[in-house]
Amino acid sequence: MSANTFDAPRRDTCAPSRAARELGLKRAELDLAVQLGRIRTVPDEGGGGGRRVEHVEIDRLRAEDGFPESLKERVWAVGTAEGAALLDIPVGRFTRLARLGLLVPVAFYLNRYRTVVWLYLAEELRQFVLVPENARLLKGRTPETLRGQLAAGVDLRARNWRGRHMGFLLRQAEDPWARAGAVAAFLAPVEIADVVKDPYERAYLNRFRPAPPGLGVPGSASAQVAERLMTARDADEIGWLRSDLARLIEEARSAAPAPRPGIRRVEPPFHMVARPIPPMARTVTGPQEEPTSLPERAARASESVVRPTTSPVVRSHGPAQRAPSRSARGLRAWLRRRSPRPAEPARV
Repeated sequence: MSANTFDAPRRDTCAPSRAARELGLKRAELDLAVQLGRIRTVPDEGGGGGRRVEHVEIDRLRAEDGFPESLKERVWAVGTAEGAALLDIPVGRFTRLARLGLLVPVAFYLNRYRTVVWLYLAEELRQFVLVPENARLLKGRTPETLRGQLAAGVDLRARNWRGRHMGFLLRQAEDPWARAGAVAAFLAPVEIADVVKDPYERAYLNRFRPAPPGLGVPGSASAQVAERLMTARDADEIGWLRSDLARLIEEARSAAPAPRPGIRRVEPPFHMVARPIPPMARTVTGPQEEPTSLPERAARASESVVRPTTSPVVRSHGPAQRAPSRSARGLRAWLRRRSPRPAEPARV
């Protein structure tokens, strides 16, 4: 028997951390590649709820020209300073273009000062430069309409990121309830409760609501910032999210209604089970005629007395004797008082 007989068969999928090592990527780069659709994943069949990467997909990426530099180039994300350098513009102009929604962030993280740092895909920045209509935005004076929006405080970075992230979540959803949960992830709980009236459906929907990326410890400052960026703020954005959620809830309800708790009969504890009541000595089922004569009254009174079924037992150290009556005990005591015993002589 050869040694290969005992070799375990090769698994068809691997964990994301293992896939990142085999592809020469960092874990954050792998996650970004999955969100952008550069790397295909499959659901975890083990029931963990995560995603896994097939070995066939890893082999496909390795066979591409220029691997691994070509793959890293497609998932290269830069901050504001690096992005401004790629576009050859000042940092301030880059920030204004991002606030106006002309440059869409692809991810974010919080630095040590709890400040949001937006990341942009370098590949998209290069494509922005190649568009002729964008040349006047990179050089020269900003148009008056755009300057008015900036003066009004317009900042579309978080909204554009939410739209991009929702597209990723919808691509990962595989059933109607998961698609409804992807949309509900961007609404406040009060908005969800206003759209989904049934509490059982809301509880079931919350199971499919993805958490914000980089949430951290629940209740921490980082988690609060992530939840704020994940929640829609503008009235028009909230309006179409509510409309989409109502439509998806109808589809999910038709496909598979939300589970509800069944009515089960709960047996009471043993000490709470009712005991049968013993029968009474005499039960009167209806009104009886009251006797008028004295003999009848005496007979009725004697019948109403509940007499014991057994005679009392007198315990004694000697042989069993008949318990003396009260009259016999009284006569014996009277005789002892009448004729007391003679005094015994003292013993020498």
